[in-house]
Amino acid sequence: MTLRSLVNSTALAVALLAAPFVVQADSVAPVDLKFASFFKQPIGPRGLEMADALRAADGKRVRLVGYMVAQEEPLAGRFMLTPRPVRMSEHADGDADDLPPATVTVLLDAAQRDRIVAHQSGLVALTGLLTLGREEDSAGRVSWVRLQLDPEALAADRLSAAPAATHVH
Repeated sequence: MTLRSLVNSTALAVALLAAPFVVQADSVAPVDLKFASFFKQPIGPRGLEMADALRAADGKRVRLVGYMVAQEEPLAGRFMLTPRPVRMSEHADGDADDLPPATVTVLLDAAQRDRIVAHQSGLVALTGLLTLGREEDSAGRVSWVRLQLDPEALAADRLSAAPAATHVH
């Protein structure tokens, strides 16, 4: 047996041994993320800073419970989620809105990018891939936190209602 064939067979054996331990992203339980853990507390002289818990969730599947923002002019393929109920009046207020700093832009799957999601009152529980960083949408709104919903999230034409007793703060 040559050194090359020994290395190749060893690499194959290692790959076969490791195969049962490969976990698909869809089977990984989502991390429960709370709006209250988005920013460092107390707020310091530099203003709001992303907390370590939020930064650690970047690029991971998370479960987030919050309120869908009621918008006069919703954009297709996205909506916003906040820790408290918010109603926006884009026509009357323009860019002056009451969105809290912990607003999450929720993005639908690419196959649903033309869909406008009807507003749902009350708490909703969403699961998807969290991404951080400055991003500007087609309307000029900047988001720092985004949740890419799982493809099947809206398959039932309904968002997942959160239990009434769930405390989001």
